[in-house]
Amino acid sequence: MAVDSVTSSPLGPPAIEKDAKALQFIEETTKNTDAVQERVLSEILRQNAEAEYLKRFGMNGATDRETFKSKIPVVTYEDLQPEIQRIANGDRSPILSSRPISEFLTSSGTSAGERKLMPTIHEELDRRTLLYSLLQPVMNLYVPDLDKGKGLYFLFIKSETKTPGGLVARPVLTSYYKSEHFKTRPHDPYNVYTSPNEAILCFDSFQSMYSQMLYGIIMRKEVLRVGAVLASGLLRAIRFLQLNWQQLAHDIETGTLNPKITDASIREKMVEILKPDAELAEFIRKECEGENLEGIIPRIWPNTKYLDVIVTGAMAQYIPTLDYYSNSLPKACTMYASSECYFGLNLKPMCDPSEVSYTIMPMMGYFEFIPHDPSAPPLSKKSPPRLVDLADLEVGKEYELVISTYAGLCRYRVGDILRVTGFYNAAPQFRFIRRKNVLLSIDADKTDEAELQKGIDNAAELLREFNTSVVEYTSYADTKTFPGHYVIYWELMVKDPSISAPSHEVLDRCCLVMEESLNSVYRQYRVSDKTIGPLEIRVVKSGTFEELMDYAISRGASINQYKAPRCVNFSPIMELLDSRVESVHFSPALPHWTPERRH
Repeated sequence: MAVDSVTSSPLGPPAIEKDAKALQFIEETTKNTDAVQERVLSEILRQNAEAEYLKRFGMNGATDRETFKSKIPVVTYEDLQPEIQRIANGDRSPILSSRPISEFLTSSGTSAGERKLMPTIHEELDRRTLLYSLLQPVMNLYVPDLDKGKGLYFLFIKSETKTPGGLVARPVLTSYYKSEHFKTRPHDPYNVYTSPNEAILCFDSFQSMYSQMLYGIIMRKEVLRVGAVLASGLLRAIRFLQLNWQQLAHDIETGTLNPKITDASIREKMVEILKPDAELAEFIRKECEGENLEGIIPRIWPNTKYLDVIVTGAMAQYIPTLDYYSNSLPKACTMYASSECYFGLNLKPMCDPSEVSYTIMPMMGYFEFIPHDPSAPPLSKKSPPRLVDLADLEVGKEYELVISTYAGLCRYRVGDILRVTGFYNAAPQFRFIRRKNVLLSIDADKTDEAELQKGIDNAAELLREFNTSVVEYTSYADTKTFPGHYVIYWELMVKDPSISAPSHEVLDRCCLVMEESLNSVYRQYRVSDKTIGPLEIRVVKSGTFEELMDYAISRGASINQYKAPRCVNFSPIMELLDSRVESVHFSPALPHWTPERRH
C-alpha cells in the first residue's frame, strides 16, 4: 500500500517510506542538475588535484569549469593507453587518480582486439550501489505487490585476470556481484532473488545456470519477474532449459542433485530446497517436451508480471523472440550503465521498448556532449569538438557522450550516441541510439567496420592460390536462431577460370580465419560463453552487388555516392541477397581464445 500522500513524489505515491526517500532524492537531484554537475566536477578535480594527468595540463589545483574546459583535452581510450598500461604494470603513483586504483573493469569495447581496461577506485562501488538503490522504488510505482514474491534473475560472474602489476581485471558486474555491497546487501522484501549468492558466484557457467534454473523452477509460483542483464542472457537461459529439462525434471522427481554440480557451496545450499516432487517433475516434462516453446515463460512461471532485461540498442533485435517465449509480457529496461560509469535510470520502466528514455543522474559523474553530425568532418586535435553541458542540451538532437569520473577519467569519449527526448525537471532524458562505429553485435560483443575488413582481408589470403578475390561483401547479425551468429555475404571473382575454384573446405576455413581475426570479446563469447554460433559465409552469384546498387538507386540513392553497405538489416535487401546464394559455409572449429591478456 502506498504511504501517506504527504510524502508523495511527482513521480507518484511511493509504496513504502524507504521509497519516499529515494524518490525525493531523484526529485532534488534532477531539479538542480547544473548545480549538482558543478559540484561533482569540483569534487573530482579537488580529489584528483595531485594526479599527474591533471598537473600535466596545468590545472594547478583549479576546480572550476572554465579552467577545466580550457586546459583538459577530449580523449579516447587510445590517448590514455600509455597511462593505463603504466598502472597495469604496477606503477602506484597518482597517475590518473589521487586515490589508489583498486582494480580494472574490462569493457565489452575493445582496442586493438583486446578488452579495454577501465581503472576504478573502491568508492565507485558506493556510487553504483546508490544508483541500484533507486531502481526498485521507481519500479514499485508501476508494478504493485512485488514484495509478495521473488525475482528469477539469471546473473553470472565472468573470468578475471591479473595485470602484470597485480591488479584484478574483470567485468563491472563481476566486480559488483563479488563485492560486499552485493553479497551482504540488506534484505529488501521488494527485491528478493530466487537464486542464492552461491549459485550466482559460481565461476562454472553450467553449474551456475543449472542451479539458478533449478531454484527458479522449484519456486516457480513465487516468481513475479524474470530477468537477466541483457536480452541475449535471458534467451540463453531459455535455450539452456530446452537442452536440460530432462535432467532438471529427474532431479526434482528424485530430490537428488545432478552429479555435474560439483561446487560444494551450491550442493550444500541446494539441500535446503530440493525435495522429491513427482508432480512438479511431470509438469516440467509436459511443458518442455516437443518443439513448441511459445509462451514458455508464463507457462512455467505463471505469475510473471514483466521481464527485466535491456532491449535497447543492439539488444532490440531480440524483442520478437522474447515476445514469442513470453506471450509479449512487458519488458522493463531499468538503467543505463557502462564499465566507465553508471549513468542513469528509466523513470518509466514499463514503457514500450521503442519509447525507452534514460534520465541521466547528475551525481554519477561529470557529463559533457559532442553534437553528433554524421556529415561533419572527423574531429582532430587541430579541430577540437565543441562540448555542451548536461543542462544545456536540446530536445531532438543527437550527441556523443563524454565523461569525467571520480576514478580519474577526464573528458573521455565513451562512444555512445544518444538522442535527447525530453527533460525530467532539469535533467535531460535520452534514447540510446547506438554505439559509435559498431556494425555487428550478438551479445555484448561489438565488431566495427575496421575489424570486419581485417577479417575479410585475412580470409581472402586463402583464396589467392585459386586466383580468386572477394570483390564485395556485406554482413548481418542473425539472431533468429540461438545462439545467434555473424553472416557474411561474399561475391567472389575467379580471375583465371582454368584454375579450379576454391573448394567447400577452403571456404569453410575462411570462416574460421575471419573468426580468428575478430576481437577477444567476440572470441570469448564464441568459445567460453557459447552465446555466439559459428560464423557463416554465404557466397552469392556474380553481379549480386550490382543488383543491390540498382535497388538502392531505385529508392533514391545517389549513383555518385553509393557505397555497398557493410551491414544490412532491411528485409527486401536480405531477401535479394539470399535469393542469389550459391553456397553456404560455416566455421569448422572454435577460434583461439584464452582468458590471459596479451602484453
